[in-house]
Amino acid sequence: MPRRLLVDTDVLIDYLRERQEAVDYLESRREPLVTSAIVAAELFAGVRDGAERDALESLLEAFEVVPIDAQIAERGGLWRRDYAPTHGVGLADALIAATADRANAALVTLNDKHFPMLRDVVVPYAKS
Repeated sequence: MPRRLLVDTDVLIDYLRERQEAVDYLESRREPLVTSAIVAAELFAGVRDGAERDALESLLEAFEVVPIDAQIAERGGLWRRDYAPTHGVGLADALIAATADRANAALVTLNDKHFPMLRDVVVPYAKS
């Protein structure tokens, strides 16, 4: 089975904004694409009703949205505890990392410094 990719909020925002690097990267993937329920919540927190929301809902239909379960909550909470003092890791990022770990997925993000607990992190293009 090909490696799964869990796509983080920043890459999906760039895709929705039609940033060419994000569009090219995501549309060229052959690996299964997943995301976290936390990522979905972050995206909905910033979306405007109407066309923007419709585009977001359509995009998320292309992904398996992995829910937060007790194991992800435990690991995410412990990673937040362990990495917040040294790396400033917030709870949302710790839960996203735990979701990627549980889903056996590489994390695709532009903020690799937020995820020191993961070995398999892909930075698909440079931030602008």
